[in-house]
Amino acid sequence: MSTWDPAVLEALIEEVTVDAYGEDEQLTAFFTMIEESLAVPFATTVLGVEVNVVGVDLAEDGRVVARCVRGPVRQDIGILDLPLPEPAPEGSQWIEAHRYWAR
Repeated sequence: MSTWDPAVLEALIEEVTVDAYGEDEQLTAFFTMIEESLAVPFATTVLGVEVNVVGVDLAEDGRVVARCVRGPVRQDIGILDLPLPEPAPEGSQWIEAHRYWAR
């Protein structure tokens, strides 16, 4: 659950979607803002295993995904499902705004 104030998240959503028409353009706008703002790489824990998030991408099915790496294994995880570490990396406010928008 986000600790961000809903008013702050709504302001971020307004900022990122102001020129985006329709859900597809809004999703692309979130992806672009996350890609440009998120400080990578960073470590987080997924299902009890530490992974490194090395970037983000827009999947063929339209989801924003985090590119996760552990040794030679690579796995994309939906950004909405990605647990963020404490402290969260710089730019993670855009992930939280995307979660709030997608709910």
